[in-house]
Amino acid sequence: MKILVTGGAGFIGSNLVEALLKMEEVSFIRVLDNLATGSEKNISEFYSNPKFEFVKGDIRDFDTCLSAMKNIDRVCHQAALGSVPRSIQDPITSNNVNITGTLNVFTAAKDSGITKIVYAASSSTYGDSESLPKVEDKIGKPLSPYAVTKYVNELYADVFKRLYNIDIIGLRYFNVFGPKQNPNGPYAAVIPLFVDAVLNNKSPFINGDGSQSRDFTYVANAVQANIKALFCNEPDSWNQVYNIAFGERTTVLELFNTLKEFAGSSSSPIFREKRIGDIPHSLADISKAKSKLHYHPEFSVKQGLGKALEWYRKNPGWFGV
Repeated sequence: MKILVTGGAGFIGSNLVEALLKMEEVSFIRVLDNLATGSEKNISEFYSNPKFEFVKGDIRDFDTCLSAMKNIDRVCHQAALGSVPRSIQDPITSNNVNITGTLNVFTAAKDSGITKIVYAASSSTYGDSESLPKVEDKIGKPLSPYAVTKYVNELYADVFKRLYNIDIIGLRYFNVFGPKQNPNGPYAAVIPLFVDAVLNNKSPFINGDGSQSRDFTYVANAVQANIKALFCNEPDSWNQVYNIAFGERTTVLELFNTLKEFAGSSSSPIFREKRIGDIPHSLADISKAKSKLHYHPEFSVKQGLGKALEWYRKNPGWFGV
């Protein structure tokens, strides 16, 4: 199988590419990435692999998407402009990348005769729904422009199936973390920031009192879900959205204290105002992904935190050191 991975130089995308390149069933991987949030250092180790090709390009350009589809069997669409705060500050760019870009990818695949697409959806789609755990068919109103964009992706996926008979799977990620996640910049995810803090005895910020909880998910679990989806041969499992998580809640403060304990650190957090657009709690029901995709997350949050901490220790350059 020949696979196009958009956003393959990003955090989840580069971990996925690494796993796909090791598979005998995969003969070729093309990565399309504009390096806006991804980095060449995430994929430079693959350059010598004859199965790998990198194309620097932007999904906002349709012709670039069309060219990237050449000789491809299936598409794994990971490219997106993440971050709720970023989308609140600049909704237009988030819209252009996440909605127009995704529409370009879907349309270019259609025009190229590709009939199987897996794409990164988001748990932000659940919006103001307070029910726990989150079940795929019960969502609320979006709480940020980012959430709107990811929901529109799901609507387009459904329309493309109905109109063009393209099989599409959406994976609603829940707070994925792990190696290659960037701790730098104003929109960095909480776990690499915490890792940086405990390894270097800094005082990280915690928004609110730290009691907010999330279904934190180690990146290898998300990679497994993508591979299960890409190679799915059961017709009833396509044209669905799936929660991709571990299925347990961890508070932000518990998360920090676990990393602090693992690192033997004396770091202490600084609490500040709650972030606009954040939900208080999130927990995924992953029974649908288990039954239809045969997804079985291998790493718990604690196991993942330990592995992530070990990786960052071995790669201090990720912190700009």
